[in-house]
Amino acid sequence: MRALLRYTLDLFEPFARVHPAQAATEIIAKLPPQAPQAPLDAVPAAPAPCAPAVAPVVPNAPARSLREELVPAAFAHPLANRTLHLPDATVAYLFERARRRTIGFMIGPDGLVVRAPRWTPLHEVDAALQAKAAWITRKLAETRERQARRDEACIDWRDGATFPFLGGTIQVVLDPSHAFVKAGAQLQAQEGWVPARFAQVKEEPAKRAGDTAQNAQAPSLLGATSAAAADRGSGVQALPLRILHVALPHSASPQQLRDSVQAWLMRQAQTHFKQRLEHFAPLLQVQWKSLRLSSANTRWGSAKSDGSIRLNWRLMHYTPGVIDYVVAHELSHLRVMDHSPRFWQTVESVLPDYAQVRSQLKDDAMPRW
Repeated sequence: MRALLRYTLDLFEPFARVHPAQAATEIIAKLPPQAPQAPLDAVPAAPAPCAPAVAPVVPNAPARSLREELVPAAFAHPLANRTLHLPDATVAYLFERARRRTIGFMIGPDGLVVRAPRWTPLHEVDAALQAKAAWITRKLAETRERQARRDEACIDWRDGATFPFLGGTIQVVLDPSHAFVKAGAQLQAQEGWVPARFAQVKEEPAKRAGDTAQNAQAPSLLGATSAAAADRGSGVQALPLRILHVALPHSASPQQLRDSVQAWLMRQAQTHFKQRLEHFAPLLQVQWKSLRLSSANTRWGSAKSDGSIRLNWRLMHYTPGVIDYVVAHELSHLRVMDHSPRFWQTVESVLPDYAQVRSQLKDDAMPRW
C-alpha cells in the first residue's frame, strides 16, 4: 500500500512543485520578440530601398520580460519638448506657443503638435490633453499604421517595377529602342500584352462601370472609356496591368528611372486634373483661373479666392473617384472658404458619397517614392 501511495505521489509531484511565477516566466520566454515600430518620418526626398516584406529571424533572440510586454505604446515627435503620460501610451510631443485663442492639437506623420496661447498656463494644457487622450492615442495609432502600410508599398525603381495608377497597375519597362525621346516615356495603347520577361505577373482584365453621358465627353487616360466613370469608394475594381515604356538604357540608375516616371506622371496629372476641374466647375457655378501641381507630403490640394488651384500629382496613384473628391473639395472652397456645414453641403451637392471617398483617401496607402 505504501509503495502504491509513493508511486501515485511521484506521478503528480512534478506539477505541484512548479511555482506559478516560474510557469509564467517559461510562457513569456516562448513569445517572439516584438518588432520595432516604424518611424513617423515624412516621405524622403530621395528614394530609399524598400525594406523586405518579412524580417529575418534572429537566432537565440533574447526573450522579453513580462514588464516589457506590458509597456504602453510609445509615440515620439522628433522635435518633442514635452511628454504626456497616459494609462495606455506615452506621447512625446512638440509644444509651441502661438498667437491663437484656443489650444490646438495636430497629428501628422511626425506625431503630435500642441499649440496654445501665450497666456495659457501649462496645467490647462495638460488638462486639455488628458480630456482628449482617447482621440490622441487613436489618431496616433492610425497614423502609425498608415505609415507602415505606406512603407510596405515602397516602389523598387528597376526594370519591371510596378505602381498604382488611377485604380489600376502600371509596370515600368526600360525600352531604349523606342523613338519617343522627347516624351521620355509612353504608356502602351493596348492592354493585356506583357513583355516575355515579365509574363508571370500578367493580370486578367476586370470589368468597369459604364460612363455617364455627361462624363463621356472628356478624353480618358484609362483607354476607351472615361476615367470619371469608375465607381467612387472602396468598391472600385482593379484595372488590367498596363505597360509604361521608358526610353532609358537597361543600365539606368534607380534615380534616373524614378525621375523619368515622375515627369510622365506629372504630365498625366496636369491633363487629368484639368479635365475634372472643367467637369465640376460648372456644376458648382465657380470659375478656376490656374492649376499648379504640388509635391506636398501632407496636403492633397489648396484653393485661393482668386481662383488658383493646387493639386498634388501623387493623387494619380488613387482611383478616379478619389481624385474627383479632392477636385470638388477645392472647387467648393471657391464658394465657401472654410469647412463649415455649408461647405460640406456644397461638396455633397456634386458628390453625394463624398464621406465614403474621403475615408478611402485617408485609409489607402500611398506608395513611398
